[in-house]
Amino acid sequence: MHFSRRVSLSEPNAITLAAGKRRAQGQQLINISDSNPTRHGLGNTEHPYQADPRGSGAARRALADFLSQRDQREVAPDNLYLLSSTSQGYSWLMKLLCDPGDAVLAPTPGYPLIEALANLENVQVASYSFAWLGRKWELDPLSLPAAGVSPRPRALVVINPGNPTGAYLDGGEQQLVQEYCAEKNLPLIADEVFYDFPLSAAPESRARLAGCGQILTFALDGLSKNLCAPGVKIAWLEVSGPESQVAEAKAYLDIIADAFLPFSDILAAQLPDFLEEIPSQSARTRERCAANLDTLQSLVGEDPVSPVTVMSPQGGWNVLLRFPSHIDEDELVENLLKDYGIYCQPGYFFDLPFSGTISLSLLLQPDSFRKNAAKVLRTITALS
Repeated sequence: MHFSRRVSLSEPNAITLAAGKRRAQGQQLINISDSNPTRHGLGNTEHPYQADPRGSGAARRALADFLSQRDQREVAPDNLYLLSSTSQGYSWLMKLLCDPGDAVLAPTPGYPLIEALANLENVQVASYSFAWLGRKWELDPLSLPAAGVSPRPRALVVINPGNPTGAYLDGGEQQLVQEYCAEKNLPLIADEVFYDFPLSAAPESRARLAGCGQILTFALDGLSKNLCAPGVKIAWLEVSGPESQVAEAKAYLDIIADAFLPFSDILAAQLPDFLEEIPSQSARTRERCAANLDTLQSLVGEDPVSPVTVMSPQGGWNVLLRFPSHIDEDELVENLLKDYGIYCQPGYFFDLPFSGTISLSLLLQPDSFRKNAAKVLRTITALS
């Protein structure tokens, strides 16, 4: 497994070894160079700060218990890293896996965040694609690059389910991805922040990639989506896979995490309470998205000559509408802005493989969604 030359594992120096030996012998050492004020009667002395690159041990144990119960598998606290966002997780993983100029493989259509983060890390993005087959999106196996391509890919990113496509990887696609990564000796980065928001079209064979033991896997998740709390700034990264690869990856990742130490003890103390709220909040969000999707499908069905197709998502918070490609996406969005003050995102924002799409959020209050979705549909019909 390749790890970036940007991160090196160095042997401890002689002083560190000597101090460690004396501690092992039971000697209490006084660190007269210590710059942690909470150990010396300053700042919050009730809760002295103890740096841990993976985040508070108590918070990770609480998270591991939650994930173990949710996913019906054993999650080890030592395999978890607490983050301020999944974006931070992507950034760390690019530092971990990619030398400058290397690439990660990411799906299209997709949200443009990965490319933006890669640019900041001097990493390139090569794409593989999902194709719309009339009723659902499917991974195109021929779009996965063969060996020897340049720039050299160092990881494969999957979004499960995709955004804005809402497509889960079914059982066959998961097997394909895992076999590809094993053959190319690539780690898997699995972004599963929308996983717990299935809709009626979700495949029965869907499954989380978090905890995958066959290949080195880095799974990203967080409260931004699970708790509908983007302002809380709590996310996590779980490392799984073959034992030797996991140990090596964590050794390097600890160095990166130790350079940033991003996770607040204040948030760590609140994490158990946040985790308790997830089931009820996720259920409310699922109900909202399902109801608004039903509303949209009913509105389209009420017009026998509607030029609009609802590209039914399997999960997530968004839905794509497809309409005749001669309708210019920019013109449509500009008309909606001018006539109704409605803003929406055209499909080309997400590298859709064809023209004539827009993305709508399913999170809106039901009355607002019905009223404004109807205006969108009327505008499309008028332009057709």
